Amino acid sequence: MNRIAISFLLCVAALAGPSLAETSNVSPAGFIITFREEAKATPDEVWQAIVQLPRWWSDAHTYSGKASNLSLETLAGGCWCERWGEGQSAQHGRVILVQPGRVIRINASLGPLQELAVNGVLTIVTSAQEGKTFLRLTYRVSANADAGLDKLAPAVDQVLVVQYRRLKSLAESGKPE
Repeated sequence: MNRIAISFLLCVAALAGPSLAETSNVSPAGFIITFREEAKATPDEVWQAIVQLPRWWSDAHTYSGKASNLSLETLAGGCWCERWGEGQSAQHGRVILVQPGRVIRINASLGPLQELAVNGVLTIVTSAQEGKTFLRLTYRVSANADAGLDKLAPAVDQVLVVQYRRLKSLAESGKPE
């Protein structure tokens, strides 16, 4: 990864504020980031927010600068893609599991992680327990040890905390902010 991309990620991390995540298994070869909180919404409202990814994803974390250029096909093999300008596009991920109303799992090496040839799996789950609704987002990333993922894990955590907060807010209030 070039120095500009690393600097960008570190700046984003500094601006994003404290994390709600549990970051574990951090090593040069990988990390796991997990967010889990009660959502003041029904499981169906949370699911409806999850599948509206362009609404809750931040403009700042797209190649085009506009989350409205994102799309998410919610079926196995579906593309989480971004299209803009004259033929410009990016595949952020490929859907590998959908259980409507419960879970979506996407093979996704997000942003600058694509360049490192890492394997990233993003899982978003809504569940009901004891009359409460919970929202969980887990991102598991692995690569060769020379990828230096231990240095990138804090910045990725800070990018994802923004997305998680926006998703939760969309589910609870109908607005991502």
